[in-house]
Amino acid sequence: MATGAVTPPPPPPLAVARRGIRGRGVLHRRLAASPMKDESLISTNGGNEETVTGSLNVARGLSHPGLSSSLSNKASVVPTPLVPNEPSDLRFNRLQPSIDESDCKYKRLFGCYVAREAVIDEEYWIAAWLRAEDRYEDQSGNRYVESFKRKFASQEFHALKKRCSKQHGEKYICFVAVKNDDLRRTVLNSVVGTLDVCVRHPLHGEKFPEEPGRSSTHCRIYQPDQPKFGYLTNVCVAKYARRQGIASNMLLLAIDAARLNGAENIYIHVHKDNLPAWKLYNQIGFKMVDRDGADHSSDLCLLSFDS
Repeated sequence: MATGAVTPPPPPPLAVARRGIRGRGVLHRRLAASPMKDESLISTNGGNEETVTGSLNVARGLSHPGLSSSLSNKASVVPTPLVPNEPSDLRFNRLQPSIDESDCKYKRLFGCYVAREAVIDEEYWIAAWLRAEDRYEDQSGNRYVESFKRKFASQEFHALKKRCSKQHGEKYICFVAVKNDDLRRTVLNSVVGTLDVCVRHPLHGEKFPEEPGRSSTHCRIYQPDQPKFGYLTNVCVAKYARRQGIASNMLLLAIDAARLNGAENIYIHVHKDNLPAWKLYNQIGFKMVDRDGADHSSDLCLLSFDS
């Protein structure tokens, strides 16, 4: 050893032991905070404990409404609205009300499902989330897609509730399809489809209804002397529940509801390349009446129900 060299003393054994204990403690807390796949989740709401067994059905590996396909195997993730613009009564451990408990004017039973109006906030939220899933279905490789979907669903949730509460000038109804059997499920695991119907008089200068969200050159004044029409939009079905007649039965219920609210004609838009939708709408009885846009350059086509 060179003269004058100083060898640093080794770290105290106690410090090493403390670091090891602290590391194991953090790992232990993380594992304890993550429920197992088959574990029942207990949530406390206002002092009342509710047991939600398998509320996310994570062991099945399916794409559920309320959970994106990329999150379906994660037990700790439930998409909730961002900072709400208006107060809501959202509780994702709420059990789905039975048909007798749901005060619905419109409903249609088929197979092990029932199509009816949305009646509670959780159903509106899952309807909004299904629309977010559908909107970003082809962008699964985008690293920010989950944030986009959550933001879109949050905005749609509040907008949907506002549209359905509007009574002046138009009637707006959100329909959902829910599982109908002897099992008691949470709303998260019950809602499998959604669509909206709007019944109103045409606007001044309006010949056919336009897709919601598109800029309109028409005056926002209704023509009460003109017959009412119905417009269907936001037809969505959860991936794992498709090809079971859910969309067709929701459409038939919405058509009946539009008729009961005074609609003489019923319209829906469809993308020109969406062949499955074209087939479905043709089977129901829709026929093309117009290509959207004055120059007919849009990819959307307008269909009218031919009774």
